[in-house]
Amino acid sequence: MYNRINQVLEQYPLTVNQTGKGRGAMLLDTDLGLKIIKEYNGSEARADFLYKVLLFLREKGRKRVDCIVKTREGRTLATDTDETSYLMRDWYEGRECDAKNRDDILKAVAQLAELHTILRKYQEEIPEFLTVKRDVLLLENEKHCRELKKVKNYINSKKKKNDFEMEFARHCDFFLEQAKKVISLQKQELEKGQESGQGYGICHGDFNHHNVLFSREGGAVLNFEKAQYDVQVSDLSNFMRKILEKHNWNLGLGMDMLETYEKVRSLEEGELKQLYIRLAYPEKFWKISNHYYNTSKAWVCGRNLEKLHKVVEQNEAKDRFLQIISYNLLF
Repeated sequence: MYNRINQVLEQYPLTVNQTGKGRGAMLLDTDLGLKIIKEYNGSEARADFLYKVLLFLREKGRKRVDCIVKTREGRTLATDTDETSYLMRDWYEGRECDAKNRDDILKAVAQLAELHTILRKYQEEIPEFLTVKRDVLLLENEKHCRELKKVKNYINSKKKKNDFEMEFARHCDFFLEQAKKVISLQKQELEKGQESGQGYGICHGDFNHHNVLFSREGGAVLNFEKAQYDVQVSDLSNFMRKILEKHNWNLGLGMDMLETYEKVRSLEEGELKQLYIRLAYPEKFWKISNHYYNTSKAWVCGRNLEKLHKVVEQNEAKDRFLQIISYNLLF
């Protein structure tokens, strides 16, 4: 990338004063401020859509988002001689949200709620390829459930089991039952039409602590490349799951995250049901089993066994949290 970048940079209406390396990207100090450029694998249509959405956010007051910089020809993408595409965006200095710091976590949640509130006002047509079909999550969870059964059958067929396999065999039926209950709830909600537009809007698509920066100038939310039109609590549930797994599903922190979001943007009952469903599915247990099945089974990393123990140990705390948020929900 770095050998071919000069011809790409020449396509932009700016002067680069200094360069530096970022995560798979190049940081640029320019006469128009800090920028970042990296290879882009998506379509130009997606980049064009992102340009409009990020500009909309900026116009509505979210100044610190990584808006796309267009080339001299007015395109969202630049290409090199090998037809590799590049995307240049605004960038900001700051420190990442600390996933262990309660204040940082709650500030990030508030920023997410603010983003969702603004993005629900976006009026332009959403490209069909960015719209997530209503049964996608159900189909995905059903597929994961089949994969869990496959791993279960494989391990049960083994005469000699290692420590990971014995621990998995002890708990697999319990988590499979959890998965089936969630799938049943999903089907029930789809049949009732509870998802008919409620809570849908443009989502960040990859909202995590790495994509939130803090500085004296304020917070910045970055890396919208996976943005899509879906139930917006998908962003919230993904962020909550990742954070709460790191905090042993701390009930107080979980409720504070939810209350912080709702102070900015209230959730309707259908959205709370979606949040519950997305958090209740035993995603982590599936990930661990899937990783085990798709890697060498002759040698199982001790880290996998540690992760499995942690999921089992955390389940009671997770269940308490789910009971609280589902208390007034009528499934």
